[in-house]
Amino acid sequence: MPARTAPAKASPAADEGHAPAPGTLFEQVRSDILAGEFGATAVLQEVPLAERYKVSRTPVREALARLEHEGLVEKAGRGYRVRSGTPEDVLEVYEARIVLEGQAAAGAAERRGELDLARLDHLHAAVLAAHADLAESEPAGQEAADAERSTHSAWHATIWRASHNRTIETLLQRLTAQLRIYDRGTRETAPDLEQTRDEHERILAAIRDRRPEDARAAMIEHLTRAREVRLHRFGSETR
Repeated sequence: MPARTAPAKASPAADEGHAPAPGTLFEQVRSDILAGEFGATAVLQEVPLAERYKVSRTPVREALARLEHEGLVEKAGRGYRVRSGTPEDVLEVYEARIVLEGQAAAGAAERRGELDLARLDHLHAAVLAAHADLAESEPAGQEAADAERSTHSAWHATIWRASHNRTIETLLQRLTAQLRIYDRGTRETAPDLEQTRDEHERILAAIRDRRPEDARAAMIEHLTRAREVRLHRFGSETR
């Protein structure tokens, strides 16, 4: 089946009659990719994208080059396509994420402020509510699954910010963006969700009590288990 060019439908910003500013076009295209706006067979080309976002071809070209550098798209003939990562890509990204996010958790325990802690507490409660909604959906609906994943991601991102290390935060943003498009098929079971809740509480307690090494160890344990869940799934798919 031939690849199709990405449709030139307007982005949310364009729907409101506003073209994205040059500095935000990259973020807008990136956000649409992560939201699944472009299918696996869609070819992203400069002219259709310029029409979609109501900009000239130059900022589109620059945005696509940055997205390629981040590992989110790859060259496909005369355009680009969203990169579909392999199981090996997912496991490699997790290896790097485990190290970096362990350090972020330790940094958060050392340098977090009261506002950081309040945000983490609020999002932890939201994660628990999202987990409950997901567990009660049999089978789990896509809306509940998306809400759970979004809230869980926000909790982790708040830890990165609480570390007050911009370099680590930027690297983790890039890695987790790759995971969101490479690893769309993994779903946690009810026991997995329960274990995730316990792991989050240990991480949060260590950050609250300013115990950096305990926070690092708890985060490494949490993400290592997440990697093992994916390793098990990938292994079962090859049989």
